[in-house]
Amino acid sequence: MIAVIQRVTRAEVTVHGESIGRIGHGLVALVAVEKGDGEAEAVRLAERLLGYRVFGDTTGRMNLNVGEVGGGVLLISQFTLAADTRKGMRPSFTPAAEPETGRRLFAALVEQVRQRHPTVATGQFGADMQVSLVNDGPVTFCLRVAPAGPAGVYRNPLPHPAA
Repeated sequence: MIAVIQRVTRAEVTVHGESIGRIGHGLVALVAVEKGDGEAEAVRLAERLLGYRVFGDTTGRMNLNVGEVGGGVLLISQFTLAADTRKGMRPSFTPAAEPETGRRLFAALVEQVRQRHPTVATGQFGADMQVSLVNDGPVTFCLRVAPAGPAGVYRNPLPHPAA
């Protein structure tokens, strides 16, 4: 699973002109499910999203997570993050999970985050959404949780720079 997370001062998602999710200070996570992902990846991504320290402490260092600052979390499904863009001028979506798998695992991620965090909003899976936000910093990170390999060891899905 892939999540592009952004620290925001506020964010909102609308569908057909109607606001369906909104947060104040917190994190927006654009999330893609890839082929091979399962429930374990949803659990691990929820842990990483909520534990990732991107908020400043009293000295201004990024030492606090979204829960420690009382921020909200806005989760948006975005399958295009799983695109293969290594060649050509058009993305290939073959790495993305099938829609029903994506829907199920995005819902599992939402449930995991809601179990651990009090303020969670979402977009609508598969909808044409408009997302507006004010990126604070700007602070943006890409988190990736790859399917576990042998003995539950997570493999690195990105090729080594020398490759």
